[in-house]
Amino acid sequence: MVGRAIALDLAPHFTVTSFDVHEQHLQLLHKKNPSIQTKIADLQKHSFYEELLAPYDLVIMAVPGFMGFSTLRQVILCGKNVIDISFFPEDAHHLHHLAIENNVTAIVDCGVAPGMSNLILGRYNEEMQVSNFEAYVGGLPKVRTKPFEYKAPFSPVDVIQEYIRPARLKENGNIVIKPALSDCELMQYEQVGTLEAFNTDGLRSLLFSFPHIPNMKEKTMRYPGHAALITQFKEAGFFNEEPIPFHGAEVSPLQFASHLLMKQWKLGETEKELTVMRVIVDGHTGKDFHRVEYNLFDEYDEATQTSSMARTTGYTCTAAVHLLHKNMFTQKGVYPPEFLGKNKDCFDFIMQHLKKRGVHWIKS
Repeated sequence: MVGRAIALDLAPHFTVTSFDVHEQHLQLLHKKNPSIQTKIADLQKHSFYEELLAPYDLVIMAVPGFMGFSTLRQVILCGKNVIDISFFPEDAHHLHHLAIENNVTAIVDCGVAPGMSNLILGRYNEEMQVSNFEAYVGGLPKVRTKPFEYKAPFSPVDVIQEYIRPARLKENGNIVIKPALSDCELMQYEQVGTLEAFNTDGLRSLLFSFPHIPNMKEKTMRYPGHAALITQFKEAGFFNEEPIPFHGAEVSPLQFASHLLMKQWKLGETEKELTVMRVIVDGHTGKDFHRVEYNLFDEYDEATQTSSMARTTGYTCTAAVHLLHKNMFTQKGVYPPEFLGKNKDCFDFIMQHLKKRGVHWIKS
């Protein structure tokens, strides 16, 4: 869903080819824009990457998180500049020197969260001594349907990973690890009312890019009650990876639960949803205290039939494509978006790129 939005946004400016293992996904994309070339390909088979990617100047990765790191490594080995939005658990910085050796610029985590939260912190870290960073983000259906009141605007497998991967936070200068779904708090938003926010492992590279910032946290938002329900599933063992014997077979509870929840959480092609996000940066210049707050509220675009999560994630990615094309960022290696934010021209370009597409970040 996000990869399709990226391809459609880039097609007026570049020659675009999209790869997918499912023919129906490619047919839908081709129907929306016949100028986009499509090819069926199983991207878990790395042996043919060199031949597959040979004609292209730039590669964009929008694959599920479980295959993200290995895919990124293979693209780098092919010597292709790459922008990645997959949410993989491994540390992308482990590929930094490999990217330098292959003369590759790789921009990773280049979506909305992680992505825009990184970009904003990267910018204001240049302007003040940051003491506190907070990011809150939620992708939600407009129609709340029990029991989950949730639909996944991206891979449901990656959503479950958010719920089971321990969350890393920064408190008083120390990295602390807390369970995902913990420290639930209620927050008010004018457009959607009350939401709940809970810990998830969304800080990622920020923990290491800015070791001098003493307090940092990232939380995911859902409609109230969702965290408690998912916690019950988690505590009951439905998200355990280790296979268990069942009627003469070995079954992984996580794989079984993922299969069922994928049907429950699948977002319809024209189903209305929204993205709400808040980023807070506190700091000082000399003795003066400053609080910078950015808010985002975005909804499904009926005119283009594009989901909000695809817009807010995908258009951040396409902004980075144009940055590389214009040689506004040329460093070789693996870089998360906070390194783009360090450059004010890059920051302003991305904000304007999003604004032109109706994605409005409001600073207060």
